[in-house]
Amino acid sequence: VALATLGCRLNQVESQEIGALLEGRGFRVVEAGAPAQVYVINTCTVTGRADFSDRQLIRRIRREHPQALLVVTGCWAQTDPEAVAALGGVDLVLGNQEKYRLPELLTERVARGAMPAAVAPVHVAPIAEARHVPFAPFARVTGRSRAFVKVQDGCQHRCAFCIVPAARGGSRSQDAKVVLDQVRLLVEAGHGEITLTGVDLGHYGWDLVPRTSLAALLALLAEVRGLRWLRLSSVLPAYFTPALREAVTGLPMVAPHLHIPLQSGSDRVLRRMRRPYNVRMYRALVERLAAAIPELGLGADVIVGHPGEDESDFDATMELARALPFSYLHVFAYSVRKGTEGGGLGGRVPRATIPRRGAALRALPAEKGLAFRRRLLGQTREVLVLDAPDRATGHRVGLTANYVEVGFAGPAEIGRRFVPVTITDCAPEATWGTLEAIPA
Repeated sequence: VALATLGCRLNQVESQEIGALLEGRGFRVVEAGAPAQVYVINTCTVTGRADFSDRQLIRRIRREHPQALLVVTGCWAQTDPEAVAALGGVDLVLGNQEKYRLPELLTERVARGAMPAAVAPVHVAPIAEARHVPFAPFARVTGRSRAFVKVQDGCQHRCAFCIVPAARGGSRSQDAKVVLDQVRLLVEAGHGEITLTGVDLGHYGWDLVPRTSLAALLALLAEVRGLRWLRLSSVLPAYFTPALREAVTGLPMVAPHLHIPLQSGSDRVLRRMRRPYNVRMYRALVERLAAAIPELGLGADVIVGHPGEDESDFDATMELARALPFSYLHVFAYSVRKGTEGGGLGGRVPRATIPRRGAALRALPAEKGLAFRRRLLGQTREVLVLDAPDRATGHRVGLTANYVEVGFAGPAEIGRRFVPVTITDCAPEATWGTLEAIPA
C-alpha cells in the first residue's frame, strides 16, 4: 500500500496512523511514489486550489497505475463524496472517521477478490455525529526527522470563509494519557522534537471529563524524558489564557516559536469573517509574548480578498503586519467554499485586485524574515538536522528552535540529531551556517 498525503499536518499524522494500522494487519506500506497494489490518497479541501490538486493526483495515479486499487479519503472525500466517487478510476471512498477502517475494508476486499464496481463504494458518515478522535500508535515516521502528534480534531467555530468544520466536525480532544504514551513512543524511537497538532488546538481538553486544557497537557508532556523541543502547530489568540501564556513562556522544552492565525488586520473584516478576536486583542497578545520570549519565531495566516475587504481594510492589514514582529506569514487568496457563509456574502473583491494585494503582503514577511535571520548572524545555535538534504546543494538542513532553516555542510549520518551550527550568512531565500564539533 502506498499512501499519498495532501494538505495539513493533521492529514500527515493520520496517514502515519493508517500506515501503522495497515502494517498491523499484514500489509506492507511503501513510499508514495513506489510501485504498489493499493494507492491511498488522503485529500484536502481547504481551498478551491486544494480540490484541483486532489483531482490532479487522483488522475495521475490512475494513469500511471491502471491495475492498482485506488482509495480516496480525507477532507474532500468527506465534504463531496459523490464528486469523488464519480471520478473515473476511484475504487473506494472513505470519510475522515472511516479512514481508520481501511485495513478492515482492504482485508475484506482481498478475501473476496472483488472486481472494480461501476461506481466506487462510499463509506462516509455525517462528521457532525463524530464524538471521539480515532487513534493508532506509531513509532516510525517515514522520511521525516520531525514528528507530529494529533491531540484534537474538529472545530467549535464557524468562520465565514472556512469549510473545515464540514470536513472535520465539532471539536473533540484525545485523552491526555493517549497523547502522553504516543509522545513517549516517538521520543524513545529517536524523535527529540514533537509538534502537537489539531484543527482547533487551543480548544484541547474542554470536552473531556474532567475538563482539562492545553496548558495542562504541556505541563504533563514536559515530564517526558528525552523530549528536547515541543511545538504547537497553530493556536487562536483567544485561547492564550494566563496558564497557557505561562506554559509557552516558562516551560524550557516549549520551542520559542508560535503560529497565531491573524487572517485580517481590520476589525470590520474580522467581524465579517466571524473571528473570535479583534485587532487590539491580537496586538496586545503578540507584544506580550514577544517581550517574554527572546528571539520568538512568530508566524501567522492572512487571507486577502475576503468579501467586503476594501482598500482601507487591506491597508490596516498591511500596517499591522509591518508593526508586529512576524518572522513569516502564510498569505492566502480568499477561496469561495460551497456551504460556507462567505459564499453568500456581498462585497466580492474584484478578481484582479486579489493577486495585487497578495503580492504586496507577501513582500513584507520576506523583508521582516530576512531582518529576523540577520540577527542570528555569528551566533551558534542548536539545530535539528532534517532527513532530506537541500536539493540544490546536497548540504544538510537544520531547523533552529525558533523555526529558521539553516543549510550547512555535514555528513549524512547526522540526520535527526541535534547539532551546533554557527550562522554565517543569510539571503532572502536561505540561511547558511558552519557545523561545529558534534557532541559524542
